[in-house]
Amino acid sequence: MKITRLYTGSDGESHFEDIEIPLEDSGDIGRMSQLQDVTGIIFRETGPEYDYDWHTVPQRQYVITLSGGVDIEVGDGTIRRFGPGDILLAEDTTGKGHRSRAVNAQPRKSIFVTLD
Repeated sequence: MKITRLYTGSDGESHFEDIEIPLEDSGDIGRMSQLQDVTGIIFRETGPEYDYDWHTVPQRQYVITLSGGVDIEVGDGTIRRFGPGDILLAEDTTGKGHRSRAVNAQPRKSIFVTLD
């Protein structure tokens, strides 16, 4: 399963990296990853005017978009759009961070699964 990792590089800037979560055949129930330890879950809704300036994440977390979308910009100006079903592993807890903006002036629902 492909997901996007958001991390802080040695330059203090946030960067994107595409990574693969390995899945193994689990028979009739499909393909599954290995169990991962998590510390909590947060349900979130942002409004259509959402525009959050440069910031870091408070802890490592998976961000799973349920509805709506978000554009995330990193330090080199690269912008990626995340929509329903997309998974982001946010790990940029230090450095300059990233910007987040609503897409098409629409609200967004997402789940944060905290890792530490």
